[in-house]
Amino acid sequence: MTFIAKPKIDLPGQKHNELGLTLRDYEGAMSTLCAGCGHDSITAALVQALWEMSIEPHQLAKMSGIGCSSKTPAYFVQGAHGFNSVHGRMPSVATGAVAANRDLICIGISGDGDSLSIGFGQFGHVIRRNLNMLYMIENNGVYGLTKGQFSASADPGSTAKKGEANLMQSINPVATAISMGATFVARSFSGDRDQLVLLIKAAITHPGCAILDVISPCVTFNDHVGSTKSYAYTREHMHRTTGAELVMPTEEITVEYQAGDAVPVKMHDGSTIMLKKVDAEYDPTSRAKALGYLEKQRSLGFIVTGLLFIDESLPEMHTISRTSGTPLKNLAFTDLSPGREALMKLQKNLK
Repeated sequence: MTFIAKPKIDLPGQKHNELGLTLRDYEGAMSTLCAGCGHDSITAALVQALWEMSIEPHQLAKMSGIGCSSKTPAYFVQGAHGFNSVHGRMPSVATGAVAANRDLICIGISGDGDSLSIGFGQFGHVIRRNLNMLYMIENNGVYGLTKGQFSASADPGSTAKKGEANLMQSINPVATAISMGATFVARSFSGDRDQLVLLIKAAITHPGCAILDVISPCVTFNDHVGSTKSYAYTREHMHRTTGAELVMPTEEITVEYQAGDAVPVKMHDGSTIMLKKVDAEYDPTSRAKALGYLEKQRSLGFIVTGLLFIDESLPEMHTISRTSGTPLKNLAFTDLSPGREALMKLQKNLK
Protein backbone atom coordinates (compact mmCIF):
# COMPACT_ATOMS: atom_id res chain seq x y z
CA MET A 1 0.00 0.00 0.00
CA THR A 2 2.99 2.36 0.03
CA PHE A 3 2.10 3.29 -3.55
CA ILE A 4 -1.26 4.61 -2.35
CA ALA A 5 -1.11 8.27 -1.36
CA LYS A 6 -3.10 9.35 1.65
CA PRO A 7 -6.15 11.36 0.62
CA LYS A 8 -5.44 15.02 1.28
CA ILE A 9 -8.43 16.96 2.53
CA ASP A 10 -8.07 20.64 3.38
CA LEU A 11 -10.27 21.06 6.43
CA PRO A 12 -11.17 24.52 7.73
CA GLY A 13 -9.26 25.67 10.78
CA GLN A 14 -6.07 23.68 10.12
CA LYS A 15 -2.99 25.24 11.68
CA HIS A 16 -0.10 26.34 9.46
CA ASN A 17 3.56 26.62 10.33
CA GLU A 18 5.92 29.46 9.36
CA LEU A 19 6.09 28.09 5.79
CA GLY A 20 2.32 28.04 5.47
CA LEU A 21 2.25 24.22 5.50
CA THR A 22 -0.15 22.05 7.46
CA LEU A 23 0.64 18.92 9.42
CA ARG A 24 -0.75 16.84 6.55
CA ASP A 25 1.89 18.31 4.24
CA TYR A 26 4.53 16.44 6.26
CA GLU A 27 2.90 13.03 5.92
CA GLY A 28 3.88 10.34 3.42
CA ALA A 29 2.44 7.14 2.00
CA MET A 30 0.02 4.73 3.67
CA SER A 31 1.72 2.55 6.29
CA THR A 32 1.89 -1.20 5.68
CA LEU A 33 3.04 -1.97 9.25
CA CYS A 34 0.91 -3.96 11.69
CA ALA A 35 -1.86 -2.01 13.41
CA GLY A 36 -0.53 -0.75 16.73
CA CYS A 37 3.16 -0.93 15.71
CA GLY A 38 5.29 1.49 17.71
CA HIS A 39 7.04 2.52 14.50
CA ASP A 40 3.89 4.29 13.29
CA SER A 41 3.81 6.29 16.53
CA ILE A 42 7.41 7.33 15.84
CA THR A 43 6.37 8.42 12.35
CA ALA A 44 3.65 10.61 13.86
CA ALA A 45 6.21 12.17 16.22
CA LEU A 46 8.56 12.88 13.29
CA VAL A 47 5.75 14.52 11.34
CA GLN A 48 4.87 16.67 14.36
CA ALA A 49 8.48 17.68 15.05
CA LEU A 50 9.35 18.55 11.43
CA TRP A 51 6.15 20.55 11.02
CA GLU A 52 6.77 22.50 14.24
CA MET A 53 10.34 23.26 13.12
CA SER A 54 9.06 24.53 9.73
CA ILE A 55 11.63 22.46 7.84
CA GLU A 56 11.25 22.75 4.07
CA PRO A 57 10.69 19.26 2.59
CA HIS A 58 13.41 19.69 -0.06
CA GLN A 59 15.95 20.37 2.72
CA LEU A 60 15.41 16.91 4.18
CA ALA A 61 17.24 13.68 3.27
CA LYS A 62 15.70 10.47 4.64
CA MET A 63 17.92 7.37 4.77
CA SER A 64 17.23 3.78 5.80
CA GLY A 65 18.51 0.21 5.54
CA ILE A 66 16.41 -2.97 5.66
CA GLY A 67 13.75 -4.05 8.14
CA CYS A 68 10.36 -2.93 9.44
CA SER A 69 12.01 0.23 10.75
CA SER A 70 13.50 1.05 7.38
CA LYS A 71 10.04 1.41 5.84
CA THR A 72 9.41 4.45 8.06
CA PRO A 73 10.91 7.11 5.72
CA ALA A 74 8.19 6.32 3.18
CA TYR A 75 5.59 7.39 5.71
CA PHE A 76 6.67 10.99 6.40
CA VAL A 77 7.47 14.10 4.30
CA GLN A 78 6.66 12.73 0.88
CA GLY A 79 8.35 15.68 -0.83
CA ALA A 80 11.78 15.05 0.72
CA HIS A 81 14.83 13.29 -0.72
CA GLY A 82 15.17 9.63 0.26
CA PHE A 83 17.26 6.51 -0.20
CA ASN A 84 16.54 2.97 1.00
CA SER A 85 19.93 1.21 1.18
CA VAL A 86 20.94 -2.40 1.85
CA HIS A 87 20.91 -4.07 5.25
CA GLY A 88 23.13 -2.30 7.77
CA ARG A 89 24.62 0.13 5.26
CA MET A 90 22.49 3.21 5.83
CA PRO A 91 25.34 5.16 7.56
CA SER A 92 27.60 4.89 4.50
CA VAL A 93 24.94 6.22 2.16
CA ALA A 94 24.08 9.00 4.63
CA THR A 95 27.78 9.92 4.84
CA GLY A 96 27.96 10.23 1.06
CA ALA A 97 24.84 12.40 0.92
CA VAL A 98 25.99 14.75 3.68
CA ALA A 99 29.52 14.89 2.26
CA ALA A 100 28.13 16.01 -1.11
CA ASN A 101 25.58 18.45 0.29
CA ARG A 102 26.28 19.69 3.79
CA ASP A 103 23.15 21.89 3.66
CA LEU A 104 20.84 18.87 3.85
CA ILE A 105 19.12 17.92 7.09
CA CYS A 106 19.78 14.19 7.30
CA ILE A 107 17.58 11.74 9.19
CA GLY A 108 18.64 8.09 9.20
CA ILE A 109 16.08 5.53 10.36
CA SER A 110 17.40 2.15 11.42
CA GLY A 111 16.44 -0.79 13.62
CA ASP A 112 18.11 -2.82 16.35
CA GLY A 113 18.83 -5.58 13.86
CA ASP A 114 19.96 -3.17 11.15
CA SER A 115 22.31 -1.21 13.47
CA LEU A 116 23.44 -3.63 16.19
CA SER A 117 24.11 -6.76 14.11
CA ILE A 118 25.01 -6.55 10.42
CA GLY A 119 25.45 -2.77 10.60
CA PHE A 120 27.30 -2.60 13.94
CA GLY A 121 30.59 -1.54 12.34
CA GLN A 122 28.86 1.16 10.31
CA PHE A 123 27.08 2.37 13.46
CA GLY A 124 30.43 2.81 15.20
CA HIS A 125 32.12 4.66 12.37
CA VAL A 126 29.33 7.16 11.75
CA ILE A 127 29.64 8.05 15.46
CA ARG A 128 33.43 8.29 15.11
CA ARG A 129 33.09 10.67 12.15
CA ASN A 130 30.45 12.69 14.02
CA LEU A 131 28.33 12.99 10.88
CA ASN A 132 25.77 15.76 11.21
CA MET A 133 22.56 13.72 11.25
CA LEU A 134 19.77 12.34 13.38
CA TYR A 135 20.42 8.60 13.70
CA MET A 136 17.23 7.01 15.01
CA ILE A 137 17.03 3.38 16.11
CA GLU A 138 13.52 1.93 16.26
CA ASN A 139 14.27 -0.69 18.89
CA ASN A 140 11.85 -3.61 19.35
CA GLY A 141 14.25 -6.43 20.30
CA VAL A 142 13.26 -8.74 17.44
CA TYR A 143 13.59 -9.32 13.71
CA GLY A 144 9.99 -8.57 12.78
CA LEU A 145 10.28 -9.24 9.03
CA THR A 146 11.66 -12.75 9.61
CA LYS A 147 9.11 -13.84 12.23
CA GLY A 148 10.40 -12.64 15.57
CA GLN A 149 13.90 -14.03 16.26
CA PHE A 150 15.80 -12.28 19.07
CA SER A 151 17.87 -9.30 17.96
CA ALA A 152 21.12 -8.10 19.54
CA SER A 153 19.17 -5.68 21.78
CA ALA A 154 17.04 -8.44 23.37
CA ASP A 155 17.73 -8.49 27.11
CA PRO A 156 19.04 -11.70 28.69
CA GLY A 157 16.19 -13.59 30.34
CA SER A 158 13.50 -12.09 28.11
CA THR A 159 11.30 -14.61 26.33
CA ALA A 160 10.14 -15.01 22.75
CA LYS A 161 6.47 -15.25 21.83
CA LYS A 162 6.63 -19.07 21.94
CA GLY A 163 8.39 -19.09 25.33
CA GLU A 164 12.05 -19.52 24.40
CA ALA A 165 14.37 -17.57 26.73
CA ASN A 166 17.22 -15.40 25.45
CA LEU A 167 20.51 -16.49 27.08
CA MET A 168 22.85 -14.02 25.35
CA GLN A 169 23.88 -10.60 26.63
CA SER A 170 22.31 -7.61 24.92
CA ILE A 171 23.95 -4.68 23.16
CA ASN A 172 22.78 -1.44 24.72
CA PRO A 173 22.82 1.15 21.90
CA VAL A 174 22.89 4.22 24.14
CA ALA A 175 25.67 2.96 26.42
CA THR A 176 27.60 1.80 23.36
CA ALA A 177 27.20 5.18 21.65
CA ILE A 178 28.33 7.11 24.74
CA SER A 179 31.38 4.88 25.22
CA MET A 180 32.32 5.26 21.53
CA GLY A 181 32.42 9.05 21.74
CA ALA A 182 28.97 10.10 20.50
CA THR A 183 28.19 13.78 21.05
CA PHE A 184 24.41 13.43 21.56
CA VAL A 185 22.68 10.36 22.97
CA ALA A 186 19.05 10.05 24.02
CA ARG A 187 16.38 7.41 24.48
CA SER A 188 12.61 7.60 24.34
CA PHE A 189 9.52 5.43 24.04
CA SER A 190 7.19 5.37 21.05
CA GLY A 191 4.25 5.67 23.44
CA ASP A 192 5.56 8.94 24.94
CA ARG A 193 4.78 11.43 22.15
CA ASP A 194 5.53 14.58 24.17
CA GLN A 195 9.05 13.52 25.13
CA LEU A 196 9.83 11.99 21.73
CA VAL A 197 8.90 15.12 19.74
CA LEU A 198 11.15 17.27 21.93
CA LEU A 199 14.08 14.88 21.63
CA ILE A 200 13.71 14.68 17.84
CA LYS A 201 13.81 18.48 17.59
CA ALA A 202 16.83 18.69 19.88
CA ALA A 203 18.64 15.95 17.94
CA ILE A 204 18.03 17.64 14.58
CA THR A 205 19.49 20.93 15.80
CA HIS A 206 22.55 19.26 17.36
CA PRO A 207 25.73 19.94 15.30
CA GLY A 208 26.92 16.35 14.95
CA CYS A 209 25.77 12.74 15.10
CA ALA A 210 22.71 12.56 17.35
CA ILE A 211 21.81 9.00 18.40
CA LEU A 212 18.18 8.56 19.43
CA ASP A 213 17.18 5.07 20.58
CA VAL A 214 13.39 4.62 20.70
CA ILE A 215 11.83 1.59 22.39
CA SER A 216 9.17 0.64 19.85
CA PRO A 217 7.17 -2.51 20.73
CA CYS A 218 6.45 -5.08 18.02
CA VAL A 219 2.76 -5.92 18.52
CA THR A 220 3.03 -9.14 16.52
CA PHE A 221 6.15 -10.82 17.93
CA ASN A 222 7.31 -8.97 21.07
CA ASP A 223 4.40 -7.53 23.06
CA HIS A 224 3.79 -10.43 25.43
CA VAL A 225 4.47 -11.15 29.10
CA GLY A 226 8.18 -11.95 29.40
CA SER A 227 9.31 -9.38 26.84
CA THR A 228 11.29 -6.37 28.05
CA LYS A 229 10.34 -4.41 24.92
CA SER A 230 6.56 -4.67 25.31
CA TYR A 231 4.18 -1.76 25.89
CA ALA A 232 3.31 -2.95 29.40
CA TYR A 233 6.91 -3.56 30.49
CA THR A 234 8.18 -0.25 29.10
CA ARG A 235 5.40 1.78 30.69
CA GLU A 236 5.98 0.06 34.05
CA HIS A 237 9.78 0.38 34.02
CA MET A 238 10.32 3.67 32.15
CA HIS A 239 12.33 6.21 34.13
CA ARG A 240 12.94 9.76 32.87
CA THR A 241 16.36 11.21 33.64
CA THR A 242 16.02 14.67 32.13
CA GLY A 243 13.49 17.00 30.60
CA ALA A 244 14.50 18.47 27.24
CA GLU A 245 12.99 21.30 25.21
CA LEU A 246 14.17 23.04 22.07
CA VAL A 247 14.11 26.85 22.24
CA MET A 248 14.80 28.67 18.98
CA PRO A 249 17.27 31.58 19.20
CA THR A 250 15.71 34.69 20.77
CA GLU A 251 16.29 36.99 23.73
CA GLU A 252 17.73 35.03 26.65
CA ILE A 253 15.61 34.31 29.71
CA THR A 254 17.65 34.13 32.91
CA VAL A 255 16.72 33.15 36.44
CA GLU A 256 18.63 32.44 39.64
CA TYR A 257 17.47 30.04 42.33
CA GLN A 258 18.89 27.39 44.61
CA ALA A 259 18.91 23.60 44.33
CA GLY A 260 15.56 22.19 45.43
CA ASP A 261 13.72 25.52 44.99
CA ALA A 262 10.80 26.05 42.60
CA VAL A 263 10.18 29.36 40.79
CA PRO A 264 7.68 30.56 38.15
CA VAL A 265 9.24 31.72 34.86
CA LYS A 266 7.44 33.62 32.12
CA MET A 267 8.21 32.28 28.62
CA HIS A 268 8.46 34.13 25.30
CA ASP A 269 4.95 33.06 24.26
CA GLY A 270 3.46 34.58 27.43
CA SER A 271 2.95 31.28 29.22
CA THR A 272 4.37 30.61 32.67
CA ILE A 273 6.23 27.50 33.70
CA MET A 274 7.38 26.26 37.08
CA LEU A 275 11.05 25.37 37.29
CA LYS A 276 12.40 23.13 40.02
CA LYS A 277 16.12 22.61 40.31
CA VAL A 278 16.88 18.93 40.70
CA ASP A 279 19.78 17.37 42.55
CA ALA A 280 23.05 17.05 40.66
CA GLU A 281 22.90 13.24 40.65
CA TYR A 282 22.64 13.00 36.88
CA ASP A 283 24.88 15.00 34.58
CA PRO A 284 24.23 14.59 30.82
CA THR A 285 27.56 16.29 30.05
CA SER A 286 29.68 13.69 31.85
CA ARG A 287 30.41 10.59 29.77
CA ALA A 288 31.64 8.60 32.79
CA LYS A 289 28.66 9.51 35.00
CA ALA A 290 26.20 8.77 32.19
CA LEU A 291 27.62 5.29 31.64
CA GLY A 292 27.64 4.54 35.37
CA TYR A 293 24.06 5.72 35.77
CA LEU A 294 22.85 3.68 32.80
CA GLU A 295 24.48 0.52 34.12
CA LYS A 296 23.01 1.07 37.60
CA GLN A 297 19.49 1.56 36.23
CA ARG A 298 19.86 -1.41 33.86
CA SER A 299 20.73 -3.66 36.80
CA LEU A 300 17.54 -2.47 38.53
CA GLY A 301 15.46 -3.23 35.44
CA PHE A 302 14.66 0.38 34.55
CA ILE A 303 14.45 1.75 31.00
CA VAL A 304 16.06 5.17 31.20
CA THR A 305 14.65 7.83 28.85
CA GLY A 306 15.52 11.45 28.16
CA LEU A 307 18.67 13.26 27.10
CA LEU A 308 21.41 10.92 28.32
CA PHE A 309 24.56 12.62 27.03
CA ILE A 310 25.51 15.71 25.04
CA ASP A 311 28.81 17.34 24.04
CA GLU A 312 28.63 20.19 21.53
CA SER A 313 32.37 20.96 21.68
CA LEU A 314 33.54 18.15 19.39
CA PRO A 315 33.86 18.94 15.65
CA GLU A 316 31.53 17.31 13.13
CA MET A 317 32.66 15.48 10.00
CA HIS A 318 33.12 18.47 7.68
CA THR A 319 35.28 20.28 10.23
CA ILE A 320 37.36 17.15 10.89
CA SER A 321 37.90 16.53 7.17
CA ARG A 322 38.46 20.24 6.35
CA THR A 323 36.01 20.09 3.47
CA SER A 324 34.80 23.03 1.44
CA GLY A 325 32.26 25.32 3.06
CA THR A 326 30.38 25.23 -0.24
CA PRO A 327 28.40 22.01 -0.79
CA LEU A 328 30.24 19.76 -3.25
CA LYS A 329 27.20 19.72 -5.53
CA ASN A 330 27.66 23.47 -6.09
CA LEU A 331 31.37 23.32 -6.96
CA ALA A 332 32.60 23.32 -10.54
CA PHE A 333 34.45 20.25 -11.81
CA THR A 334 37.67 22.26 -11.99
CA ASP A 335 37.35 22.99 -8.25
CA LEU A 336 36.92 19.29 -7.47
CA SER A 337 39.73 17.97 -9.69
CA PRO A 338 43.28 18.10 -8.21
CA GLY A 339 44.70 18.53 -11.73
CA ARG A 340 47.13 16.55 -13.87
CA GLU A 341 50.29 17.60 -12.00
CA ALA A 342 48.90 16.57 -8.62
CA LEU A 343 47.83 13.18 -9.99
CA MET A 344 51.26 12.56 -11.56
CA LYS A 345 52.94 13.39 -8.25
CA LEU A 346 50.64 10.98 -6.43
CA GLN A 347 51.39 8.18 -8.89
CA LYS A 348 55.17 8.66 -8.47
CA ASN A 349 54.80 8.12 -4.73
CA LEU A 350 53.06 4.81 -5.38
CA LYS A 351 55.95 3.33 -7.40
